Amino acid sequence: MPGRDGSCGAGSSTAAWDSKPSRTYLYGMTGLAVDQTRTLGAIVERAAAGDEEAFAAIVGAYQQDMVRVAFGICGEADLARDAVQAALIVAWRKLATVREPEHVRSWLVAVAANEARQLVRRRHPLRLDELAIEPSADGGAEPAGAISRVDLANALRRLSADERAVIALRYGAGFDSVEIGRILGVSASGVRSRLARLMDRLRKDLGDA
Repeated sequence: MPGRDGSCGAGSSTAAWDSKPSRTYLYGMTGLAVDQTRTLGAIVERAAAGDEEAFAAIVGAYQQDMVRVAFGICGEADLARDAVQAALIVAWRKLATVREPEHVRSWLVAVAANEARQLVRRRHPLRLDELAIEPSADGGAEPAGAISRVDLANALRRLSADERAVIALRYGAGFDSVEIGRILGVSASGVRSRLARLMDRLRKDLGDA
C-alpha cells in the first residue's frame, strides 16, 4: 500500500501516488458508499491510518461536491477533473490533519477548490475569451435556455477564480456563510457581503447581455 509520503512500499505494484496511473487508480476508487452501520468518525480514523477502502468510502460520499465546486471555479470539465484528482492525492496524504470528522466534507471541498484555483491561475491567468452559440442547423431561432446558459457562463468567466470559488461553494456545494468563511478564512458577514456584491455584478452583466 502506498505510504503517506506518496512512495510505495517494497514489493508494491502500485505506482507512486503523484504519478498519472495512480491518480487514475485513486479517482476510480470512489464507487463505494459510506457504510451507515459505522460512524463517520470511525471511517475517517481508519482512512487517516491508511485504510484505502475507508478513504474510498469517504470520497465516494463527497466526490460530487468536489467536482461541482471545481467545475464552478475552472469552467472546464477536464481542468476540473485534474483539480479533483490532485485534491484526492492531497487528501490521502493529509487526512490525518482533520481533527473534527464532521468537517471532512467541507475540508475535502476546500482542498478541491484550492487545487482548482491554482490550476486556473497557472493555466489561464488572463483568460477573457467568451463562449458563443452555434447557429441553429435549421436556421431557426436559438432556444432561450441555451442563450441564458451561455450568457451566465460568460458572466462567470469574467470573474476571478477566487470570486467563482465563493459562488461555487455557496451554490455548487450548498455551504452556508459560516462554512464558507471557515473554508476561506474570512468572517461569515464577509462572505455574505462578497456574495451580495458578486450576485449584483452577475445580475448587471446578465441584464446587459
